[in-house]
Amino acid sequence: MSDYILVLDEGTTSTRAMLFASDGVLVASAQKELTQHYPKSGWVEHDAGEIWEKTLACALEVIPKAGGAAMIAGIGITNQRETVVAWDKVTGEPLTRAIVWQDRRTEPFCSELRQSGHEAEVQRRTGLLLDPYFSGTKMRWMLDNVAEVRAAAAKDTLAFGTIESWLTFKLTGGAHVSDASNASRTLLLELAGAGFDEGLCDLLGVPHAALPQVIDMSGTLGETDPALFGSAIPITGMAGDQQSATIGQACLTPGETKATYGTGAFVLTNQGENIPQSRNRLLGTVLSQIGGRRTYAIEGSVFVAGSLVQWLRDSLGIVEVASQTEELARSIPDSGGVTIVPALAGLGAPHWQAEARGVISGLSFASGKAELARAALESMAHQTHDLATAFAADGTPWETLRIDGGMAANSWMAQDLADVLGVPVERPDFVETTALGAAMLAAAGAGLYPDLASAAEAMRGKLMRFEPDMDDSVREARLASWKKALAAA
Repeated sequence: MSDYILVLDEGTTSTRAMLFASDGVLVASAQKELTQHYPKSGWVEHDAGEIWEKTLACALEVIPKAGGAAMIAGIGITNQRETVVAWDKVTGEPLTRAIVWQDRRTEPFCSELRQSGHEAEVQRRTGLLLDPYFSGTKMRWMLDNVAEVRAAAAKDTLAFGTIESWLTFKLTGGAHVSDASNASRTLLLELAGAGFDEGLCDLLGVPHAALPQVIDMSGTLGETDPALFGSAIPITGMAGDQQSATIGQACLTPGETKATYGTGAFVLTNQGENIPQSRNRLLGTVLSQIGGRRTYAIEGSVFVAGSLVQWLRDSLGIVEVASQTEELARSIPDSGGVTIVPALAGLGAPHWQAEARGVISGLSFASGKAELARAALESMAHQTHDLATAFAADGTPWETLRIDGGMAANSWMAQDLADVLGVPVERPDFVETTALGAAMLAAAGAGLYPDLASAAEAMRGKLMRFEPDMDDSVREARLASWKKALAAA
């Protein structure tokens, strides 16, 4: 019986294939690191060909563990959002390197649009702000600066897409589609609209003909080329990583909130069928689209989370492995006055300061590895507190925060989040809920469950709960130090 789900989880630093049983248990996985390219300050690029080759290699490694392609009921795809690939529809080859979501090169264009008075209308229609984070301005940059992209546009062979769109094109042998969650991160999709908007395309200077068809996130979404895996496998689930994690945390009821701590940190609160309109520089986004029916979320995005620990490891040598930060944090009673503002790629929500840069304040001769490691972890709670304040001001206060992602495995950080936020924090036993959400979408889309809620109930697993336990005076002192350091950033 075909009751396995294959998830292709394409992140910022690695790509994985993960095989799930129908009850949500991880059966097997394969992972390969992705090369990061930094050609200039603020520029971040990936090789789209490498992404495809390594994703395919991971899938080929895992599929035999299910007993072959015929045993897989469906494929779920989840991906780093906002990263843009340009390729030729005829040759199927990338035309330039992919521009990664972290990339800041389009700030001058965003600034020009803001100064021309377009941001309020763009936010009203798309839920997004005019920031280099989003996909549409990256597409415009490619057209302006890459001759091969312009030539393909002139020949009408240009394809633009985010990573799930690129992978689906390669898997199916030519389908050019994008799920609604990823499409809602481009600045080119009106939240109430079915497809990419001609007027928004004209504003950004992106040819509508180069964009994919916007489709559902669960159901029969495509089918793999039989030559890839020996027989065709249906593609039955698709979602951007943060929407996928929200679904994986079973935040399917309005008001339920999750935070994912991976390369960046992303908080989403389910808004049901109400299109969000933030007054505090948060984002509105599509959470799900199934059978043409959408639900929405309000989102706060922090650009640097786990990548700060990676920087401490790779650039400063503070730790040898990321897990050592928990041991170091527990080894001292406090950070010794050290505060880190991790604006290594600018500040995201609710500040949206693209030119901001990181700050380490409060250093003394007594400051060492432990203080820096603890301050790095404390910055996760500080950034999240800023988001909590903005969410509450938008009428969406958090009662509980469900956390996931690689950093969520750090129990010291999970407790610190509960302490600083003053709300209970829940963590599932299986913290890779981005992949699990894609598995839930795919399982429901393949008919293994009657609907997404049933799949989530069956597949979510057990939880661990952290209750707040910090004196108000300690919390207030921490936040005061954070605000002072933030002003310097």
